[in-house]
Amino acid sequence: MPKTTYHIYVIELSKKVFTENRKFREANPQFNGVLECLYVGMTSKTPKERFEQHKTGYRNKKGYKISATIVEKYGMYLRGSLYQHITPLKTREAALKMEETLALELRRKRYVVWYN
Repeated sequence: MPKTTYHIYVIELSKKVFTENRKFREANPQFNGVLECLYVGMTSKTPKERFEQHKTGYRNKKGYKISATIVEKYGMYLRGSLYQHITPLKTREAALKMEETLALELRRKRYVVWYN
C-alpha cells in the first residue's frame, strides 16, 4: 500500500471575507485593500479534491464537518502559482509546518492569509 503524502494548497478568497469576518480582519491588520485574500491549507487529497470538499461543506463518515467555513463561504479558486513549487510531503507534521511557513511568507509579501 502506498504511503500517504500531503499537499500544500492556496485558495483565493473573496475580499468580502475581510469586511465580513472579524477574526480574519484581526489576523491581518496589514491589509491595504490591494492584494488578495488567501487560505493556505494542507491535505492528503489532491488540492482540487480538497477545494471541492471545502465548497460543498464536506462531512466525514461520523458527520463531522471537515471543510473550512471560510472557504465554503468565500473561496473562489485555487492559486496554483503560489504552491505548485512545493513538493508533496511525507508526514502530516511536515505538512503542517510547511502550511504555516507558506502562510507567514505570503503575509510578509502583504497578502492577507488565513491558515489553521
